[in-house]
Amino acid sequence: MAAFHPQDRAGDRPSRLALALYRIGQAVQMMLRRRAQAHGLSAAQLQALLFLAHARPGVRTVSGLAQRLGATMATASEVADALERKGLIARAPWPAHRRTIILRLTPQGEALVPTLEGALEDLEGLLRDLPEPDQIALERILQEVVRRLAAAGHVAIYEMCWGCAFFRPHAHPDDPRGPHHCAFMNAPLPEADTYTECPDFIPREVEIR
Repeated sequence: MAAFHPQDRAGDRPSRLALALYRIGQAVQMMLRRRAQAHGLSAAQLQALLFLAHARPGVRTVSGLAQRLGATMATASEVADALERKGLIARAPWPAHRRTIILRLTPQGEALVPTLEGALEDLEGLLRDLPEPDQIALERILQEVVRRLAAAGHVAIYEMCWGCAFFRPHAHPDDPRGPHHCAFMNAPLPEADTYTECPDFIPREVEIR
């Protein structure tokens, strides 16, 4: 069936659902563009600033940004260059690996982030108006859709460590490098890093082989 074909989707519920999600995606992109334009940014630049505000330190690079945007390295570099010219980000060596150049928010960029974080507040308001049982059911269904999309390679899930199958809380509480452990990186984790978003996140209920 074809979601974009009106006659096909008229008799097929999954096609109608797919088109409804497509339209929600269009609305989300419009909200991002409008919020970005209000601050002289593109939607990609807005998403880059939010990525740098919340991603774990080791992925705040041009390659990490490219992965987050679903873009090429060249496009991600252009986004970073534009934000650097605007004084919103800066490049610097990563203290843990001096050869790695990370992207960091400047004070001006940090000050802008709280305003950008509200880009989806209209959608949040619409969802908040739904009865709580409907919110619970919708959350469960959408989480399953996202999980299947991620498994098919269509989207990367960025979430905090605490729900991740790789996370080992309080594995070495006396280690000065961090009390927690990431089995994916096989490295200690400082407390602060566990509250950032990670592209290697796997939900805890998923078995790792």
